[in-house]
Amino acid sequence: MDRFGHYFYRLLIGLACLSMVAAFVIVLLGILARQVTFIDIQGLDAYAGYAIAATLFFALPTALMHGDHIRVTLLLDRLGSRARAAFEWAGLLAGLGLSVYVAWFAIRAVWLSYETHDVSPAADATPLWIPQLSMAIGCVAFALAFLDAIVARLRGREWFIEGPGSVAE
Repeated sequence: MDRFGHYFYRLLIGLACLSMVAAFVIVLLGILARQVTFIDIQGLDAYAGYAIAATLFFALPTALMHGDHIRVTLLLDRLGSRARAAFEWAGLLAGLGLSVYVAWFAIRAVWLSYETHDVSPAADATPLWIPQLSMAIGCVAFALAFLDAIVARLRGREWFIEGPGSVAE
C-alpha cells in the first residue's frame, strides 16, 4: 500500500490544487460578471462552494500524512514511552473508526442523491451526486490513510512526515 498510497495521495492533492484554482477562477468570474451589468451567470456561488468543498476533501489524506490536522501533543509529550504508544494507537484506531463511519455515510449520500435525482437548490440545478462525489472520494481516501498509518506502525515504520513547523525533540 505504501507506493500506491503515496501516488494516490499525490493525485488527490493535485486534484485539490486544481479545485482551489477552479474556486479562484469561479469567484473571479463572478466578480467580473457583476462589474459588467449585462452579464448574469447563474449558479456561480454554488460552483465556487463545490470547488472549495472538493479542495478540502481531496486534501485530507495528505494533510494527515504531514500532521497538518490538529494534533494534541501536549499530553503525549508528558507521557512515558509505553503510555504514549498506547495513546497513539488509540488515536489511530479511533481515527480509523470515525473516518470509516464518515466515509460510509458520504458514499450513502452520493448514492441517495443519485437514486432520487436530487438537484442543487441553487440556480445551477446541478445533480447533487456530482459535487458529493469529491466528498466521498476524499473521505474514503482519509480512511485509507488511517489504515495505511496503522499498517506502517504495525511494520515498525513511521508513516507521518515531519514538516518544517514540527517541534524538534
